Amino acid sequence: MVGNLEKNTIYNIDCNEAVELLDAFGGGSVQNFCIVTDPPYNVGYHYEDYDDNMEESAYYSMLSRIIGKRPAVILHYPEALHKLSIAIGKAPERVVSWVYNSNTGRQHRDIAFYGVKPDFSKVPQPYKNATDKRIMERIAAGKFCKMYDWFVEDQIKNVQKEKMKIDHPCIIPLAVMDKIVRLLPDNLTIIDPFCGTGTTCIAAKKNGRDFIGMERSSKYFALAKRRLNEETAQTSLF
Repeated sequence: MVGNLEKNTIYNIDCNEAVELLDAFGGGSVQNFCIVTDPPYNVGYHYEDYDDNMEESAYYSMLSRIIGKRPAVILHYPEALHKLSIAIGKAPERVVSWVYNSNTGRQHRDIAFYGVKPDFSKVPQPYKNATDKRIMERIAAGKFCKMYDWFVEDQIKNVQKEKMKIDHPCIIPLAVMDKIVRLLPDNLTIIDPFCGTGTTCIAAKKNGRDFIGMERSSKYFALAKRRLNEETAQTSLF
């Protein structure tokens, strides 16, 4: 339990209810859970029942209330994370960049770690200079390079099967959330107050982490539960 919330459950509630429940749980001062979320971007996306076009001050006020003094990992555009940091009066411990190819001016998003430090050694990746003699010796010994502060992962395109079947305007690739979850301390319960179709919760489950998801849209809530049930049954995610 986290307050009155059962772990490993997704709830059909909005962010205001989520904040009230989190506030009741120690006011966010405890360190055994972490918010991990890709919030609405306030850029006019066509969500099921949410107007993604708030006044800027109201938008950052909403995010500030959710994050507060809680440990949190927020995925957003760089400018938005700067404004959020000012709004909450706290700089992130680290920032990681997710880089992707697209046909727009946006080619990356940032992942800010507030009040929690990522452990890059927990996400190994191949060495870049694989022909260097010393690196070849390390590779032969089964060693890997720890994750950099940036990584490349393709977005889910509109024509891909995932996007067509899930029917959500901005699905985050599971591989992105998987990296974020793996970077965090093992004992943290992952909480996503904007869980959409459940990608964060699925990433937590795949890595043996406890999680709690919250989603206001009944449509996306149902999709999240379906995807999570499929993961539990070890069937295809999509």
